[in-house]
Amino acid sequence: MGPLSSRARLFVSAVVLAAAPLPVIAAWQGHAGLRLRDLIALSLLFVVTDSIGTRGSRDLATIALGSVTAMAALPLVGGWGAILLACTCAFDYDPQPAIKRLFNTSQMVLAAGGSALAYSLLGGREIEVGSFPGLLVPFVAALMAHCVINGLLVASIVSIHQGVPLRIVFQGTMSGSVAGYFGYGLFGLMLAVLWAKPGADVGPAAALLVLLPLFVARWAYEQYAEQQRAYDRTVRTLIAAVETKDLYTRGHSERVSVASVLIAREIGMREDRVDSLRYAGMLHDIGKLGVPTRVLQKTGRLSPEEFATVQLHPMRGLEMVREIEFLDEAFAGIMHHHERLDGMGYPMGLQGDEIPEFARVIAVADAFDSMTTTRSYRGARSVENALVELRRCAGSQFEPHMVEALIAAVEVQGWETETTPLFPTLDQVAPDPMPVGARYYDHDDPTEYVAGRNAS
Repeated sequence: MGPLSSRARLFVSAVVLAAAPLPVIAAWQGHAGLRLRDLIALSLLFVVTDSIGTRGSRDLATIALGSVTAMAALPLVGGWGAILLACTCAFDYDPQPAIKRLFNTSQMVLAAGGSALAYSLLGGREIEVGSFPGLLVPFVAALMAHCVINGLLVASIVSIHQGVPLRIVFQGTMSGSVAGYFGYGLFGLMLAVLWAKPGADVGPAAALLVLLPLFVARWAYEQYAEQQRAYDRTVRTLIAAVETKDLYTRGHSERVSVASVLIAREIGMREDRVDSLRYAGMLHDIGKLGVPTRVLQKTGRLSPEEFATVQLHPMRGLEMVREIEFLDEAFAGIMHHHERLDGMGYPMGLQGDEIPEFARVIAVADAFDSMTTTRSYRGARSVENALVELRRCAGSQFEPHMVEALIAAVEVQGWETETTPLFPTLDQVAPDPMPVGARYYDHDDPTEYVAGRNAS
């Protein structure tokens, strides 16, 4: 995440100001009955566990093992103690900018305050002999409050900073973390029960019994995350290989991926599918590794034989990546991104809803980026010109509501085209003598051939 905007900084300031009074009130109101030994032990445990988060995860709201300790604090040291415990988030061992550390700490304090309120209102109290079954309902309510407050604050800062609708970010955040949040929270209740169990003489040693298996599970997850990062590096290496063959498509795959994500978020696609679509956009042209360089860099229109060679690239691309299991739904986007709604596309001539959703998204993103970048056979169009052309072709070649989604996203967020074009834009040269409908976007686009004007 880059430097925060002024709106995002204002939001962070509001969160900090809202959280600041809570620790003062907690210290004033709860100091008399506070079990100081348990609070100190929990604080040390919280700093250690909160420092071991899932770094490298793509989740919007990463859940650290510290949430186990945070939730265990409610039945062990009460609501005021839980708020004081949350302040120790500021001391976790994680190099980060001061503003991020301040926001994270304030966020945890507010979540602790909300969960303490829910716990208290439903009759929750510090754990004692025979109290466990009666604490279950208030504890689950407190856990839910903690989850919602935490998720809303994280989603809000991401929404403000990235310009993504709050509903979409919150949905993605909660769908990816609710199960883990509740799982870790219930481990917190187990930790509290073992910690306070009379006659067992367990005390803080209960942390080993509860947290050690979670540390092992976290380690296993980190190995998985590292594998995902390795996949990401592999994908980028493949993209670099494709773009090395054709100077004019440098950065094309990345931009198609970005435009695809803009469309997906505008139409409300779930965040887990957006992540898969991102990879599909990056790899949609991987099959061009099998297309001769002379064809890719040809300065004129392609012959029917050359175009037939280009038509094979979606199938070749699928063959190249089909063993990468994590791509999942991305395969359909790679295979069918040159299909058209009217059935005149390739490789299978699918039409309408027969075309997978990923492919329909990528088709719009691919055409848009192709039109707004310079190629060896023509100059770039302006963004405005390209959007007009997309809208003209909606219904025959492109899914109309996806075209409108891209237009809406570009109007709000803008679009950065190539900064040093090798050719002038079409707006700066003599008008193209071909009819507008016959202009092709790229050598791999079927529009020109559908119009019956392919060169021989």
